[in-house]
Amino acid sequence: MSDDNDFNKLIASSLNMGRRTFLKSSAAGAAALTAGGGLLKTDKAEAQTYEPYPTDNQMETVVTSCAHNCGSRHMLVAHKKNDVIVRLSSDDGRYQRDGCYGKDTDEEPQLRACLRGRAYRERIYCPERLLYPMLRVGKRGEGKFKRVSWDEALDFVAKKLIDIKEKYGSQAILDQSYAGSSYGVLHKSDQIDGLQGRFLGMFACRTSSWSVPSYQATTTSSKWTFGTIEDGNEDDTFAHSKLMIMWGWNPAYTFHGGNTVYYMRKAKQNGCKFVVIDPLYTDTAATYDAWWIPIKPNTDAAMLAGMAHYIFDNNLQDQAFIDKFVQGMDAGTMPDWATDSPNGKENFKDYILGKNDGQPKTPEWAEKICGVKAADIKKLADMYATTKPAALKACWGPGRTDYGEQYNRMAAALQAMTGNIGMLGGSAEGVGKAWHAEGAAYPYDQYSNIWFSSIKSDRWAYIVNNYPNVAREEAGLWPRQDNLDGVVPNIRGIFWQGSNWLNQLTNINAEMDAIQKLDLVVCLDQTITTSGLFADVLLPICTHFERHDVALPWYKGHYYIHRPKVIEPLGESKTDFQVFTELAYRVGNMTGMGDKFGEVYNTKATRDYWNNPDPVDEDYLRTWWEDRVMQHQHVEMPWVEFKKHGVYKMKLDRPHVGFQDQIEKGIPFQTPSGKIEILCDELARISDWKKTKYGYHIPSIPKWIEPFESLNHPTKTKKHPYHLITPHPRHRTHSIFNNSAILRETYDQEITINTSDAKKLGITTGDKVEVWNDRGRLVVPAYVTQRCMPGVVSIPEGAWIDLDKNGIDRAGNPNMLTADTPSPAGSFAYNTILVNLRKTDLQHRAGWDETSVSRSHVFGRDI
Repeated sequence: MSDDNDFNKLIASSLNMGRRTFLKSSAAGAAALTAGGGLLKTDKAEAQTYEPYPTDNQMETVVTSCAHNCGSRHMLVAHKKNDVIVRLSSDDGRYQRDGCYGKDTDEEPQLRACLRGRAYRERIYCPERLLYPMLRVGKRGEGKFKRVSWDEALDFVAKKLIDIKEKYGSQAILDQSYAGSSYGVLHKSDQIDGLQGRFLGMFACRTSSWSVPSYQATTTSSKWTFGTIEDGNEDDTFAHSKLMIMWGWNPAYTFHGGNTVYYMRKAKQNGCKFVVIDPLYTDTAATYDAWWIPIKPNTDAAMLAGMAHYIFDNNLQDQAFIDKFVQGMDAGTMPDWATDSPNGKENFKDYILGKNDGQPKTPEWAEKICGVKAADIKKLADMYATTKPAALKACWGPGRTDYGEQYNRMAAALQAMTGNIGMLGGSAEGVGKAWHAEGAAYPYDQYSNIWFSSIKSDRWAYIVNNYPNVAREEAGLWPRQDNLDGVVPNIRGIFWQGSNWLNQLTNINAEMDAIQKLDLVVCLDQTITTSGLFADVLLPICTHFERHDVALPWYKGHYYIHRPKVIEPLGESKTDFQVFTELAYRVGNMTGMGDKFGEVYNTKATRDYWNNPDPVDEDYLRTWWEDRVMQHQHVEMPWVEFKKHGVYKMKLDRPHVGFQDQIEKGIPFQTPSGKIEILCDELARISDWKKTKYGYHIPSIPKWIEPFESLNHPTKTKKHPYHLITPHPRHRTHSIFNNSAILRETYDQEITINTSDAKKLGITTGDKVEVWNDRGRLVVPAYVTQRCMPGVVSIPEGAWIDLDKNGIDRAGNPNMLTADTPSPAGSFAYNTILVNLRKTDLQHRAGWDETSVSRSHVFGRDI
C-alpha cells in the first residue's frame, strides 16, 4: 500500500496537479480499471470524446504563405473542411511547375515554414481576434470598448480626421504603419507605398517616420557606403564561403532568408569555418561548431577597428581592389575636393593608425573597450584577410544601439579592404536585401508617399510630451523644400496599421504619457494588441487567409507565392484596402469633394468595393502580374497558371551576388562617386547639421564613438551594473504570435543570466527577477547559464506588456527599460540599456497556465 501511495505522489508531483484534483482523477481511473477487468482488457472502443479528425482526402488543400517580417516569407498549405482551416502544412516540392513530392534542389529549394508559420491557425482563431468595430468607453489603456457598426466607426474616424486637420494643420496625424500583420503586394502596410500612407497623404494630413526600428543604422550605412540597401547575396552563395563570420547573427532564430540553414549546412560540409561574435553563445554557434567570441555589447565598432589596424599594420589589405573601387580608404583614394572640405580631410587608414588623433586603434586598444583579447582580434583579422572567399555577415542587432551605424560602416570598411565584395562566397551585407521583387500591385504615383513632416520614429512621444518646446534636431526632421521645413509637427492623432508600435518602440512609459495627450488613436489590426488597448477606435482587419493577394519574399529568396482567399473573413472583418477606400469616400463627401477622393484613391473600384472586393482585387493582381512580373522579369507563367500552382520560383542565370556587376563589369556603384564610399560624400559636404535629418555631427569616415551608456561607464554601472540586450525570440515575430499558447508553452519569456552573476545575486533558474533602471521596471523568470558572458543579461523583445497597479510590467517587455535618446543616423538603442536586477516575490504573468503542461523543455539546460 505504501508503494502505491509513493507512486501516486510521484505521478501527482510530475503532473503538477493539486492533491484534491489528483485524488479525484485517480479514484475515477481505479473505478474504470476495476469495471473493465484490469489493464489487460483490449476491447475496441465504440465511442470517441470528439468528432474524428478529418483525413486529407476529406479536405481541400490551398497553397498560401506566411505574412510577417520574420526574415523570410514562406509557403503554408491550408487544409480546410468547408470554411474552416483544420491544419497547416508547408512546401513538399509538389506545388511549383514541374514539381513532384519531395522535390528539393539547390536551384528550387522547398519554401518550408518555421514553427511560427505552422502555428498560424491558432492566431486566426485566437481569443484576442478582433472581429467587430469597437469604440473606447473607458480610459485610454483601460481596455474598455463597446461594439459598434462599421458606419458608426468610420463616420467617427472621418469626422475626427477632418476636425483635427482643420484645427492643427497637415502634420497633425502620425502614420505608424509597418509590415507586421498586413503585408502583400495589394493589402500592404508600410511607410513608403502602404495603403495607409496613400490615404493620409491624399487627405493632406500626414506625419511620416523615416527611421526603421529593425535596421535603420544598417540602412543608413548601406546607403552611405554603397548607395543602396540591395547589398546582399542570395543564400545559396553562402555554400561557397570558406569562412563565415556571423557578427550578431543567429539564423537559428532569425533566418534572413528561409533556406539560410540549408545552404550554411552545405558550406559546413564543404569545409567552411564559422565564427560567431555575440554576447550569447547562440544555438547557431552550437549548431555549426563555431568559434564563439563573446563581446561587450555596443563595442563592435571598436573590435572591427582593431581588426582593421592589424590588417593595415601587416599589409594584408587587397590594395588593388581598394585602388580601383574604394573612396577614402587611404590617402591614395581620397577625392580632390576633400582637401577643401572641413569634414572630409581624414582618410580611414590614417584614423585607424592614429595619425591625426595620436591613438592607434590597435587590437590592444580595442581589447580594453570590447573585452575581446587582443590575440583573438589578431587571429580573426588574419583569418579574414587571408581567406578567400570570406563572408563577414554584419547583422542588424549590433546596429540597434546608440551610434549603431558606425558598427555597420566599420564592417563595410573591412569587407572592402579585404576585397570580399562582389565575389561568390564573399559578402557586402549590411541590410542584405538581394533579388528585387516587384513590390506593389496598385500604382506608385504622385499620390504615393506624400508627407508633410517626417520624423525619427522613436521621437514621436518626446515630441508630443514636450511640444512646442522641441528643436528640429531633437525631432530628427527630414528637410523639405517649402515653408514646412523645420516645422516640428503638433501631433494630435495616430493611425496604427499592422503595427503594435506602442509595445515595440523605445521607452514605453514615455509613450503611455504621450498617448493620453492625443485627440484620436485608431488601430487597424487582426488582434487586440497592447497598442489596441490604448486606441479610441478598433477596426477589425481580416488575415491574409481571408483575402486575395500575392506574397513576396520579405528579405531574401526569389519567388512569388499566390495567396487566395482561403476562407471567408471572420466576424465583420474587412481588408485594409476596403477600409481606406470607404474612408476616402466618406471624407470626400464630408468635405465637398464628393466621390472623387475615393475614385482616385482606389482607381479600379467603385464604392461597391466595400461589399464585393474580390473582382477588383483580382484585376489589380492580374494586371500587376502581367504588366510588371511577366514584362519586367521575363516570367513566362501566365496568371491563371500561377494561381493553379500557387508558387513561382525564379531560376537565376547565376547565383545572385551583391555588386558582382560593379566588380566584374565596371558598372558604377550608386554613390555620388560611383565607388564604395568609406569617405561619405554626403556627410563630408554638410556644413549645418541642424538642417539635416540627422541633427547632430556624424563623422565622414567610420569611427568608434562611445554610446550613451555601456559597461565601460564607471559611474553609470555603479547604479546599473548589467548590460541588457534584447534579441529576437524564436517563437515570435517581434510581438506577433505572443498570444499563441502553443508557442508560449514551448519558449519562456525569461532573462538569461551568467552563472557567476546569478550566484552573486542568489538567483537560480526559474526564480522571478525584478529588472529596473530609471525608465521602468519589469518582472521575468531567470534562466541561468554559461552561454551568456558575465555582466550581460538578455531578454527577448516582443512580449505584450501587462502592467500592475504600480506600472511594473509583469510580462517582461524590455522596452519598459529602453531609451528614446536620439542617435543621429536614426538607429534605435534597443541594445543600449544598463539595468540592475534582483530576486523578487513580485508577480510574473506568463500568459499561459504554467502548472498544467509539461515543463520538459526546461530540463537538460546547463543550470
